[in-house]
Amino acid sequence: MVPFRRPGQSDPYDVMAEGAVRAALDDAQLDYDLVDQAFASFVYADSCSGQHALYRVGMTGIPIVNVNNNCSSGSTALQLARTAVLSGEADCVLAIGFEEMPPGAVNRTFPHLSDPLATHLKCVGDAMGLSERERSTPPALLLFAAQLECMRTELGIDDEIFAQVAVKARAHAANNPNAIYREPLTVAQILAEPPLFGHLRKLYACPPSCGAAAVIVCSSRFAARHGLAQRVAIRAQVTVSDLAQDLDHPNVLDALGREATRRAARRAYELAGVGPEDIDVAEVHDCFVSNELIACSSLGFCEETELSAFVSEGRSTYGGDVVVCPSGGLLSKGHPLGATGLAQIAELTWQLRGQAGGRQVERARTGLQHNLGIGSSLSITILQAC
Repeated sequence: MVPFRRPGQSDPYDVMAEGAVRAALDDAQLDYDLVDQAFASFVYADSCSGQHALYRVGMTGIPIVNVNNNCSSGSTALQLARTAVLSGEADCVLAIGFEEMPPGAVNRTFPHLSDPLATHLKCVGDAMGLSERERSTPPALLLFAAQLECMRTELGIDDEIFAQVAVKARAHAANNPNAIYREPLTVAQILAEPPLFGHLRKLYACPPSCGAAAVIVCSSRFAARHGLAQRVAIRAQVTVSDLAQDLDHPNVLDALGREATRRAARRAYELAGVGPEDIDVAEVHDCFVSNELIACSSLGFCEETELSAFVSEGRSTYGGDVVVCPSGGLLSKGHPLGATGLAQIAELTWQLRGQAGGRQVERARTGLQHNLGIGSSLSITILQAC
């Protein structure tokens, strides 16, 4: 991946994408003409932007497929790449994700919601007693504000616990040169900021950002033929969408992926032959602090009733049960939609190779990625060191 940047401070998306692809090729010690196919993920770009970006690397005539699946676009590109390899259609496939997000991009996020989710959003506004002005809040902020309120009232999680999640993210990011926000935070500093509305604070949310990340997936046969070290393997990848009951009012937690995460996790653990207790390191979709928490319980790292203790006792950081978002997560790296999922995979790969430097998780062998796109697309990938 290339270091992520604030909107307005990055290179153009095609330049960032080229940088990520060349870094991936260099890491694999492969020439671009050995790549059989490519899948390019993005949200804020025109059709065939994947071709525009990859032509900077070379024009080899391979099929290039453009992917938009909201925040899980990068994971979707990865799954398509892996499927092409597993099917035998290709031996070496590139997944590239990029995003050059404009300032104020959050106001454009999810302009077209599915009918059930749009109805659910109206119910959320009614339940929270929002004013007409507050109802004009971008849907993403409104939905996750409701998620936070639900976790406060139903699960008894208080503001200090939410703030501790943000503090942990910055502490992890301090050792990540690819993260935007690396300065330490304190609980007092976070809680001193006035809420945007309800109990949602600015530092509870990830910022939009710009960036690119690339992953090369190949078959064991291809790796052996080209003398590649087979050091990390994808053991399972599962993507699901909503069930009708996930969007039932007033279940905002399921509308934002709780039950989908449970379904996908059960299947992923089964396919990989592991359980949540075997996960050493996880990159979860921490677009909001509340989403990190509910993802951790839905993935089986703890019970919902244990979430406050899971955070306060340090069970989600170094020396705990599982190191969650050692990269600093979306909260510190930002969230360039098309690149996020692949950046998570890059981080886990470095962790499982023992190449993560100051943020290395000791003896990391099994990693899990969790990536959510509202609309919805929920992806879980389990990687293992070979």
